[in-house]
Amino acid sequence: MEKKLMGVFAPISTPFTADGHVDYGGLAKNAKYYAAAGLKGYLALGSNGENKSLSNKEKLRVLEAVVQNKGEGQTVMAGCIFESTMETIEMGKEMCKRGTDFLTLLPPCYFKKQMTDDVLLRYFSDVADVMSVPCLVYNAPQYAGGVGLSPKLIRHCADHPNIVGVKDSSTGNMEGILFAVRDKPDFTVMAGSVNNFFTAMTMGGAGGVLSLSNSFPEVTVELYNLLVEKRYPAAIALNARLLEINRAIGGAGGVAAVKAAMDMNGLVGGDPRLPLPPLTAEQKEALKAKLKGFGLLN
Repeated sequence: MEKKLMGVFAPISTPFTADGHVDYGGLAKNAKYYAAAGLKGYLALGSNGENKSLSNKEKLRVLEAVVQNKGEGQTVMAGCIFESTMETIEMGKEMCKRGTDFLTLLPPCYFKKQMTDDVLLRYFSDVADVMSVPCLVYNAPQYAGGVGLSPKLIRHCADHPNIVGVKDSSTGNMEGILFAVRDKPDFTVMAGSVNNFFTAMTMGGAGGVLSLSNSFPEVTVELYNLLVEKRYPAAIALNARLLEINRAIGGAGGVAAVKAAMDMNGLVGGDPRLPLPPLTAEQKEALKAKLKGFGLLN
């Protein structure tokens, strides 16, 4: 199980045409490029995929496009993100039918005060009980209305036979999570950001789902390989560079900047779906200058 999750994944973005419809051809083009770049696979329908801006019908078509265009041996995770247990289960079953290898589950957040550890454990367990593929819990309070997953909750999730890991995109919680599941060697911990990728990999994590992989996948794969090979001086230097690049892209402009950087590197990024605004022309020029300064563009 862990071998399927060892490596770098792109939280693949969803490109749109000029009139705001999903660009499935562009999505297929990007997936084929990523397959050749050495990525282990994809997280479809995550935050970079603008999950909440897609209809349920579009979500399933996006997942189908990713599955159909993945490379040989690549793994696909799908973000199954809803507020009710019933709708999560209904969509999760449809995603399983369409060939996803794993589901990632973000905690419900609309009724934030009621989302205690006990409530969330039941939510994750009820969904995982009836899925035909393994599940990962997704710790990203910035995308879940401030609802985070405590290390204690994640440790309880690790006892469920069909919850096999966690994707952690939180700030400063990686060490606590890794310590909490230290007695669960089959439970996979994955970094959800370049910001905690180095820590995860040097403390027993399996890999990462890295936004930077959308625009420049090769450098993220290079860092992973350096860490696996324990070439730490080179890994430390490259990690410092990637932290700067990541701040220049997603850290400053979010999904819009990620998509703009993709366009600059010959991929199909395009604009986010409204109401999320694209970068201005001035912001794009500033980003391009920074990426050239990093030696990523000619």
